[in-house]
Amino acid sequence: MQRVSAPLIDGLQYANWSEKIFREMRQGGVDAVHATITYHENFRETVANIAQWNRWFERHSDLIFQGFTADDIAHARESGRTAIFFGAQNPSCIEDDIGLVAVLHQLGLRFMQLSYNNQSLLATGCYEAEDPGLTRMGCGVISEMNRVGMVIDMSHSAERSTLQAIAHSTRPIAITHANPAQWHPALRNKSDSVLRALSESGGMLGFSLYPHHLAAGSGCTLGDFCTMIARAAERYGVSSLGLGSDLCQDHPDSVVEWMRVGRWTKGIDFGEGSATSAGFPPMPDWFSDNRHFGAIAQGLADVGMNGDEVAAIMGGNWQRFFAESFAPIPHTGAPK
Repeated sequence: MQRVSAPLIDGLQYANWSEKIFREMRQGGVDAVHATITYHENFRETVANIAQWNRWFERHSDLIFQGFTADDIAHARESGRTAIFFGAQNPSCIEDDIGLVAVLHQLGLRFMQLSYNNQSLLATGCYEAEDPGLTRMGCGVISEMNRVGMVIDMSHSAERSTLQAIAHSTRPIAITHANPAQWHPALRNKSDSVLRALSESGGMLGFSLYPHHLAAGSGCTLGDFCTMIARAAERYGVSSLGLGSDLCQDHPDSVVEWMRVGRWTKGIDFGEGSATSAGFPPMPDWFSDNRHFGAIAQGLADVGMNGDEVAAIMGGNWQRFFAESFAPIPHTGAPK
């Protein structure tokens, strides 16, 4: 397998967390993971999820710890553990209160999506028929996220909302888990216009391994996936690219209904999935858990990417982005 000297960082996972998964992270040499800790939960429910994570950090302190800054990636490598950085896939956790952005940042939330498939108080999701763009609250929340050092994530947001978020944000944003729509036209994959604006503004795209985002779905080959990355690097530049596996390991199929239904409907919106099945699709046979990132590194080398390019995509670019994104903007105070 291809070995890289840069850290190995996954830009998004939403697993049914357990000691088994934490051990697989270590077996795979995963240095840092952006972990979804909340979807449709409100603020109090999100805090309860953080309390559960605190118990895992205590119980499995030899395997994982909570990450707050990019320096924690180096600490993870030195201590042989995985740094877990918290993220939200919907802004439900701030309810209708912009003041909760700073509170959640203090608790360790480092990423927040402005919408999850449907319209939110901040922006439009990619399943909506119309995309009016950012709301006034959305603009205010982006400014507050910029101030405290929380990354704007537009992975599940619609086109106009995403382009407006890129333009409004004073710090680069991320699309943590999606692929180019030119490669596979899933609702969640992103247009050339979005990816160009993202890369030109210094933002990051994490390539997704979730089968609904892959050409040929679960049958996507490693070669096809890595060729897609290589073509994107030629088009948008290597420095804007990383991995965001969207690994949903060990969840029961009922969790898909929670993800898609939320609290806004009583019926499931199948969206990108099958019209007859609400379960998780099988992962490609070359990537089913955290032990298999080495296959991607080797696949990137096999399609012609050099060692520096492979290292950048496997985690070097995310490390730089974390360093640039997680620190609050310095407060200059009132003039004396």
